[in-house]
Amino acid sequence: MLANPAQKYTAFPPVGLKDRTWPDQVISQPPVWMSTDLRDGNQSLFEPMNGEKKLRMFQTLCAIGFKEIEVAFPSASDTDFGFVRKLIDENLIPEDVTIEVLTQAREHLIRRTMESVRGAKKAIVHVYNATSKPFRDVVFNMSRDEVRDMAVAGVKLVREIAATMPETDIQLEYSPETFTGTELDFALEVCDAVTAAWGATPERKVILNLPTTVELTTPNVYADQIEWMHRHLARRDSVILSLHPHNDRGTAVAAAEQGLMAGADRVEGCLFGNGERTGNVDIVTLAMNLYTQGVHPGLDFSDINAVVRTAEHCTQLPVHPRHPYAGDLVFTAFSGSHQDAIKKGFAAQKAGERWNVPYLPIDPADLGRSYDSVIRVNSQSGKGGVAYLLEADFGVVMPRRMQIEFSSVVQGVADAQGGELSSADIWRIFSDTYVQQGGREACRAVRVFEQDGGQDGGQAIELTVEIDGQERVLRGHGNGPIHAAVQAFASVGIAVEVHGYEERSMAGAHDDGSAKACAIVEVGVGGRSTFGVGVNANIVTASVQALCSGVRRARTGR
Repeated sequence: MLANPAQKYTAFPPVGLKDRTWPDQVISQPPVWMSTDLRDGNQSLFEPMNGEKKLRMFQTLCAIGFKEIEVAFPSASDTDFGFVRKLIDENLIPEDVTIEVLTQAREHLIRRTMESVRGAKKAIVHVYNATSKPFRDVVFNMSRDEVRDMAVAGVKLVREIAATMPETDIQLEYSPETFTGTELDFALEVCDAVTAAWGATPERKVILNLPTTVELTTPNVYADQIEWMHRHLARRDSVILSLHPHNDRGTAVAAAEQGLMAGADRVEGCLFGNGERTGNVDIVTLAMNLYTQGVHPGLDFSDINAVVRTAEHCTQLPVHPRHPYAGDLVFTAFSGSHQDAIKKGFAAQKAGERWNVPYLPIDPADLGRSYDSVIRVNSQSGKGGVAYLLEADFGVVMPRRMQIEFSSVVQGVADAQGGELSSADIWRIFSDTYVQQGGREACRAVRVFEQDGGQDGGQAIELTVEIDGQERVLRGHGNGPIHAAVQAFASVGIAVEVHGYEERSMAGAHDDGSAKACAIVEVGVGGRSTFGVGVNANIVTASVQALCSGVRRARTGR
């Protein structure tokens, strides 16, 4: 890289709009959306979509709710021309959807393009020519007047041919390509000339699309340009002001949002922003940004996984796993502190209240995502993530001190194995640690019965346990099964203190899918405190097994 880039690159000058109003605006309604996935997006692919993929993408875009879809550059290839004809001839365009086609402002290309949409009920014909000084001087060797006249001639030709197609409602869209690099006074001159040539009225509006063909500066400058045009355009009430932000600087979404604040009505882009070069504005991100601010975008992404898979199939481009809103891992937290905050947020979130879960700006369920992917466990995870997965998938609610104890066990396994631990892996570790130690339950047999002698309804217990490598049968009695089990251990010189006891019903932890009871007991033995767990269809048996598990873990240190 250059030590002094100022020797080679010049900062783009500001507009000088001192009384700008857009920074104080709030987007309160969605723009008109126009998908260019089938044109700009398709042109960006190593291998353009075939007919099957084009049709699948078109149908997906219709299902999402796009009412304007740029389907092709018909004069560029027979494939594109044929696809437009297929949509029209086979009546594949929904009544409320308008197709759009793109053409340069050249006579033979316009004629071919108009022929492609003949017979459609309605269509947008999008005409463009580059207007910036580098294109005028270097690419075209044309004056300002010649560039303006090229645009006007193209528009007049579209109007002339449209008059021969009364069965098709033609709407004009015009783009001064390289708008952001064009002098504003000249961009205004060309756009006003086009508006006049088309004869735009409030009932027959023209779409003026002001693209960041190349992002040259920060989004606020683009917003200033849009607000300046918004203020100065002739027949503003006869104009739909449209944005087509590209992503050369990585700020297309911000440019679109600020452009809407500056007075624009419409946005063009691709689902995941895969337009030419560095891409264009990502409509999924832009639309969901509106949604998180309480504005429904008018597009349906309630099954975002299906949208992602369709886009990946049709474009052969992967959606990044951390892509905003849509990535497979975008709602997934591995960090222990993040997991703990998310777990607490889910616990505090009440139905019907405003969404307020830490680290999750949107409810994953609104995008058709399940909560089981929100927290995943690897060597970076902490007690919150482990606890969440056990609770969400198996109904096991661990006391906080037990979360700390068990998370260290999981951390050790994750460090040793590397990679991610699944929910099933964590249940296996949990079971091996607390329930089936060494593949065997702490109590091989539990028999609880009413205490002989009628002493105030007390209970007696008989346990088959392993002590110091030998299987023993212990007997005790007390005012309940836990107390009786404590007395049973006391009978062989093992003093047990019960510090805490919890029980829960659970499902899904066993292959048969039946409901089980889970008991968790915190015990102290010989100055060491730890936890034991019992899982059984009978809550009494589960409780006694939990006590036995805790005793064995306290005595063996594992």
